[in-house]
Amino acid sequence: MNNFYKEIETALLSSDINQKELIILNALKYIKAKKALKSYLPKDIQTPSYATICKIVHPKKLPSRKDFSKKESLIALLHSIAHIEYSAIDLALEAIYYFNFQNYEYIFDWLEVALDEVRHFKMIQELLKELNSFYGALPVHTGLFDIAKASRGSLLERMAIIPRYYEASGLDANPKIVRKLIPFQKNPIIPKIIDALEIIYTEEITHVQKGDKWFKYLCKKDNVNFLEKFQEIIVKYNLKARANEFNIKARKKAGFSCEELIALGAKQCN
Repeated sequence: MNNFYKEIETALLSSDINQKELIILNALKYIKAKKALKSYLPKDIQTPSYATICKIVHPKKLPSRKDFSKKESLIALLHSIAHIEYSAIDLALEAIYYFNFQNYEYIFDWLEVALDEVRHFKMIQELLKELNSFYGALPVHTGLFDIAKASRGSLLERMAIIPRYYEASGLDANPKIVRKLIPFQKNPIIPKIIDALEIIYTEEITHVQKGDKWFKYLCKKDNVNFLEKFQEIIVKYNLKARANEFNIKARKKAGFSCEELIALGAKQCN
């Protein structure tokens, strides 16, 4: 790996999942060896890497996935999860590429996250294949890419928005999807989907933990109150706390305290 950040850039630009995975694996070896990291100037990437394989539409034009007795709804569900996992690969790589935070522990954390997300994507991709579909068969939206692009100017804001807001929201949503799938378990693919979601759920807790760790680290470094700062960033980006949907147990495992969850609007926390 002659130029670490140039390789990360190549992975970010590529829509080939195997190429992304290989670069991430090589990057992990590079960082484990604590080899020199040269300064660099990142490109202002304006188009997500999936744009070459997916049709991009407004979120309201995405296919419905309400009736899990239908194959089409299961494909829509799996496709939406695949899109989240694919996007998460690039978001983890962006956390390294855009902020020039040359801390080996930090870089290693987000490479590990990227590798987890590759594995999650491939699990969902295999389930789509079982339904005679594939990632790119349905349209997608650019919501995560757009919010990430808006926060490229601040690592503190990025750690708040992506892991502590969006990935934590995924912890809230995952068990609800599983509960909706359970009544349809006579379909042999449903238990496989539930198993995949449970693997993703467990590992996403560690991803939120990593975001929480670095968010608090940066707040401490800047001598700011992390509770106040998180709420300030949520307001700045017009995001909602969705307190009525909080998965308290998972969020506490991921680093949120009851004090913060109550401050964010949770009715109770124990």
